[in-house]
Amino acid sequence: MANVLCLDILGTSFTITADEDESYLNKVFAQYKAAVENTETISGISDPLNVAILTGFLLCDEINKINQHLEGTSLEVEQRALNLIAKLDQALKICENG
Repeated sequence: MANVLCLDILGTSFTITADEDESYLNKVFAQYKAAVENTETISGISDPLNVAILTGFLLCDEINKINQHLEGTSLEVEQRALNLIAKLDQALKICENG
């Protein structure tokens, strides 16, 4: 079921329709509003278009940093799993031989 969300931000109002839950849409919008406010605060920029563009850029930067962290964590977990498998293999060989 499609949900409708009315957005009013940076002097612009519009409505979107999405298949996501209404509470999820409100949460995402609240996060975006907070990001916009943060961008305005840290940059001192007041032009709505420039704020929207810079906010989008900063959010993409944040997403990429999170993805890099997750990839690094994933590789670390994989390496630990391989080390444990190697130790288990050694232990099993010792049990079989002795």
